[in-house]
Amino acid sequence: MNSTDNSYSENDLRQIESLAAIYIKPSDIAVIIGRPAEDFRADIQDPDSPAAIAYNKGKAASKVRLYAQEMKLAQAGSPLAVEITRRNLIEMEDDED
Repeated sequence: MNSTDNSYSENDLRQIESLAAIYIKPSDIAVIIGRPAEDFRADIQDPDSPAAIAYNKGKAASKVRLYAQEMKLAQAGSPLAVEITRRNLIEMEDDED
């Protein structure tokens, strides 16, 4: 299989998304779905690849949950959470440009 082979089954894509959501390394995801790590890494670098879409969706979903929890902690008065959410806001505003 080469890095231009983007034929992933629906089951592969579900696994990629769920594993990325718990921050499993790409090399480990590749082993689990039975792909060479180099090919999988190349596929997730291609923004149009179904693998990249599933991988990024999984990561983003967990990031949302973490940010929501950090916001709750900040609103409850946690100084560390306030600092983290401030950085998150700066990153968000920087990405808007």
